[in-house]
Amino acid sequence: MGIIKNLDNSEGIKKIKEIAEDIRVCMFCTGVDSLPFETRPMSTLEVDEQGNFWFFSSIDSNKNLEIVQDDQVQLIYSKPSDSHFMSVYGRAEISKDRKKIEQLWNGFAKAWFKDGKADPQLSVICIKPEQAYYWDTQHGHMVSLLKIAIAAISDKQMDDGVEGEILVK
Repeated sequence: MGIIKNLDNSEGIKKIKEIAEDIRVCMFCTGVDSLPFETRPMSTLEVDEQGNFWFFSSIDSNKNLEIVQDDQVQLIYSKPSDSHFMSVYGRAEISKDRKKIEQLWNGFAKAWFKDGKADPQLSVICIKPEQAYYWDTQHGHMVSLLKIAIAAISDKQMDDGVEGEILVK
């Protein structure tokens, strides 16, 4: 049985940043009130000091059109090799803020936006989290693997997990 450790304020934002910036790519889900909901992989550009998630997107993409209809989104991060997982529910805002685009720009994004930072299709999406939950290990990957091996050959139960709600507001 794992440990429940809920996090809030700066500790919660630190955990959100740690997991999202380590994994980087999440499954970005829209239309979460209906089934099947839409999902696609998206690269996280930044988690800011307030715990907001930032992404680039084309202004006329299905994702942006879906956000205009319903701003509720779910972000799902998963890195089984390190036992890091996180689910974030929040509200999305679409912007063409040139200052933010300039701040977040990286050369990798040019693969999608041929005119670079000045591409007229380029927008940024800010996700303001309302709920988040994480699953992690207490002692890191190598200790967890050792504990799993010991648990597998003995009658001991694996107890290295830590999980909890992240409250950011």
